Amino acid sequence: MSEKVRHSGIIDTISAECVKVRILQTSACAHCKISGHCNSSDSKEKIVDVYNVPDKSELSIGDEVIVTASMGMATRALFLGFGVPLIILIAVLSAIYVLTSDEAISALGSIAALVPYYAVLYLYRGTLRDRMAFEIERKNKV
Repeated sequence: MSEKVRHSGIIDTISAECVKVRILQTSACAHCKISGHCNSSDSKEKIVDVYNVPDKSELSIGDEVIVTASMGMATRALFLGFGVPLIILIAVLSAIYVLTSDEAISALGSIAALVPYYAVLYLYRGTLRDRMAFEIERKNKV
C-alpha cells in the first residue's frame, strides 16, 4: 500500500503564493468498460492549491504534474472535516436531550454547536494549510 495519495494533473495558474493544479477526480469504477452506461461512475474536475512550492521557475502553465499528499495528512483532513463535527454533533445532541427531553431543541443546539468549531477552523486555516500541504512532483517524460 502506498504511503501517499497521488493525482495526475495539469498546472492551471502559477502565482507568487501558490500553484493551482487541475486534477480529474474519478470514482473507483470510472475505468470500468461499461462505466459510460452506469450512473455510479462519475468524475469531477477539481482545482488543488499547492503552497510552498520550492522552485516555481521550473514549472509552467500546462505542465503535467503529480499532486501528492501523505496518508497521514489525508487522515487528519478527514478527521477534522468529518470526525470531529460528528463527535460534537452527537455529544451536544445527547447532552441537550438528557437535560431538556426536547428533540427539536436538541437538534438545533447540536447544529448550532458546529458554528464555533467551523469558525475556529477558519481562523486557523493558515496554520492548517502549512501543516497539511500538498506537494508537486514532475511527471517523468517518456
